[in-house]
Amino acid sequence: MEEEILKLYEKIKDQLSEEQFQAEMEEILEINNDVPFYDEINAAQEVLKNHGIDVLTKVEDVETSQEVPFEINIDNDDEESSQEGGADEEITVTMTDEIQEIYDKVKDKISEEDFLDRVLHFKKENSHALFMDDVAFANMAAGELEDEEVEVISEKPEYSDKTISDLEKGTRGANISGRVISISNPRSFKTRKGGEGKVCNVELKDNTATMRCVFWTPNIKLLKNVNEGDVIQIKNVDIKEGYSGLEANLLQRSTLVHIEDDPSKFPAYEEDITKIADIKPDTKVNIIARIVRIPTTRSYEKNGKEGKVASLELKDDTGEISYTLWNNNVDLIESLKLEDGDSVKILQAQARSRRNRDGEEEISLTHWDGRIIKGDFDVPEVNIEFLPIGDLREQKNVSIKGIVSRLQDIRTFIRKTDGKEGKLRNFDVRDMTGEIRVTVWGDDTDLPINKGDIIKIIGGDVRYDEYTQSQYSMNTNFNTQITINPENLSIEEYDEFDSLRAELRPTPIGEIFAIDDDGIELDVIGRILSVDDVNEFQRDDGTVGLVRSITFADESGKVRLSLWNERAQDEYNVGDTYQIENARTRLGMEAVDLNIGSGARLIKLSEEQAAAMFIPELATLEKALYEYKKIEDLDEDERDVIIIGRIIELNEGREFDRDNGDTGFVRNIEIADDTASIRVVLWDDDARREFEMGQPIKLQNPRLSLDRDNRIEANVSRSTAILEPTESEIEKLPTQEELMDAIFVSKTIESLLEDDVNVCVTGKIVQVAEGNIIRKKCPNCGFNVEDSDDEYVCDNCGHVFDEPRILFMIPTRIEDETGDISVTFFDNLAEELIGMKKEEIIDLVEDGYGIEEKLQDLNGLTVEIIANVSFDDYNEENRLNPKRILSKYY
Repeated sequence: MEEEILKLYEKIKDQLSEEQFQAEMEEILEINNDVPFYDEINAAQEVLKNHGIDVLTKVEDVETSQEVPFEINIDNDDEESSQEGGADEEITVTMTDEIQEIYDKVKDKISEEDFLDRVLHFKKENSHALFMDDVAFANMAAGELEDEEVEVISEKPEYSDKTISDLEKGTRGANISGRVISISNPRSFKTRKGGEGKVCNVELKDNTATMRCVFWTPNIKLLKNVNEGDVIQIKNVDIKEGYSGLEANLLQRSTLVHIEDDPSKFPAYEEDITKIADIKPDTKVNIIARIVRIPTTRSYEKNGKEGKVASLELKDDTGEISYTLWNNNVDLIESLKLEDGDSVKILQAQARSRRNRDGEEEISLTHWDGRIIKGDFDVPEVNIEFLPIGDLREQKNVSIKGIVSRLQDIRTFIRKTDGKEGKLRNFDVRDMTGEIRVTVWGDDTDLPINKGDIIKIIGGDVRYDEYTQSQYSMNTNFNTQITINPENLSIEEYDEFDSLRAELRPTPIGEIFAIDDDGIELDVIGRILSVDDVNEFQRDDGTVGLVRSITFADESGKVRLSLWNERAQDEYNVGDTYQIENARTRLGMEAVDLNIGSGARLIKLSEEQAAAMFIPELATLEKALYEYKKIEDLDEDERDVIIIGRIIELNEGREFDRDNGDTGFVRNIEIADDTASIRVVLWDDDARREFEMGQPIKLQNPRLSLDRDNRIEANVSRSTAILEPTESEIEKLPTQEELMDAIFVSKTIESLLEDDVNVCVTGKIVQVAEGNIIRKKCPNCGFNVEDSDDEYVCDNCGHVFDEPRILFMIPTRIEDETGDISVTFFDNLAEELIGMKKEEIIDLVEDGYGIEEKLQDLNGLTVEIIANVSFDDYNEENRLNPKRILSKYY
């Protein structure tokens, strides 16, 4: 072990043997193979950290210049800020002599101002790369403009250098020459500051040794005109210990030139192409093959770190082999746009032998520092047989193409093998001949599949499935290729899939009412108009389920959605837009509803997506589906109306018992517009909402009926939404003061008419009834009940209860100069009138004390009240039902 590593081992030797220490280092080095600048010292430090030992990293021999291809993290705020610059520091570029020299090479192609703009662009784009200076950015800008033929430099003294075997660890600013043996595909990585970077490895060889050269983001442009077999010299590199020996790290000032070939110094380059059948383990090979399939990328976790892996299946005229890409190399599939059927040349692939699942020895290839070149190479075509879906029977390794016609959400389950959580997802694929259910597992459930996508599946297994309509389903596996919207399709296939996709368009909601079958599956898009509370129900097996109703609409109509169980508990808001898939029709008494069960999908849309799908705004839908009406124009049993008004009365709510034993809550409020007022009955959660006097509200689709006084009242039912009016709607409402003046009209007793509402009457109390002011009521129906020492039983409804509802009432008669009329004050108004709480009066009565004197004191009291007028059939006269006491005085 090196001296530095030995020092680190000294700190942990009481816990690990030297062999254990080195084994853990090797494992960490393998995991971090793709991490730039990660060496054995980093791995040794990681071992110590894993065992709870603090490590103080000593950074030695760091030059003050910025020619260091890595970031040095120093725990010093001032020093760090001096490296990065303040957040508001302006980024500029100045034309120095060095930059002028670079510009002179391209000045015939670009003006000086435009050149400096390009340099500034690269400087901003690579601000995370602390080791780069303005000269490096100038080279990058010039590199884009240089397209001249490669100039070969003669063997001059200034280009002479040591042989590769003479280069020593720690050498700085060295030159290295050699023949290019391999060039890796550039790989992306995240810098320690979170920026984006790229790295590319080039293997150089002379007659003495081989060395890897590491090209970083600014250096990769130097490889523009470099190919395998070229002889090159790289000036100004640092020699360091790498994962597999010494390597040359390029700096921002590094340069690359082609030099003359000299057989005495550089070995000949032969790009030997090995047939797949001739590959031997533990060798590096070049192959030309065709991609048979590209199975989905898999994720894995090792020592707490996540990685990814993909294995391509390749074939030439002699055989097949798997080619595995790990971690960042997996991104080459996307960056090179690799698809099944492509022909590729793969250079410097590492061959190894392993046992397959059947226990047999098998040779496979791994991508490390090699290169994948996509092209038109001479290799036999791969003819994959894609079967018509309608012809599928039980069979393994089946390939199909089609349209995703149905898609379900991801489901989780607990695996029996290890007790861990697994994932699966089902979707249906349709072609012109039929449809089949496909199941994907694990990482494949995260594929960005959408309904209507073209999908290609290579290597699925078909099995008999009695639960599907086709009687068959397809299972995918580790080696299955799933391609979404592939590009290598024929024009005929595109036309066929477009016609199938047209059949998947959502159903206009206005057409649903014409469906006369239960269980028809369809899709809809639209907006939520109203959301009901969640309700519980009891299933036949005794378990409790949940259901919630939502009114959903598009420009053609509206429909009631029934959401069950987990879906019922999600949050929904009026005005939100959704795309709903796999809803099922349910025939109701008067309309067709949609069931949203476990197989349905609710996809919330953004306003941008809604606009792209031409979903009208909420206000537009309301005008199309509802009629805005003034309160005085409302009729009994009228439907699909919208009322807008201000709250002019807020009554206390009360609890009641439902037939099923649940406790409900009800509350009355009154709203008014510029024409009239109306009582609004609120239930449960709506009754518990916070309201304020004068608050404007909008009632969408209330249930209109007659109350016991034969007046129209609005019930907030399950199909009703309580909304906040828009600013323009509020502007059309009178103010609270204007409403009070318009609605609460003052009248004399003589001028009162039956069915007058919200009249303001002033009169003097001339009579107070003293008997039976406390009454006990059934909490269920409000019927009077007799005293009982045990439980109460209502003679009217049969309800059994322990405590009755207590009603406090003060019957009075008032008069003014025109006449007199009966007025009865209940509960809160009675308390306000007498100046005592109901509980105090009940205690006095139960203790044998009367309140006759208090009641008699009310005689002669003048009260100003807001009341409705009704006709008393028993006494054959009008009576006042007070709603508010405005004032009282003697």
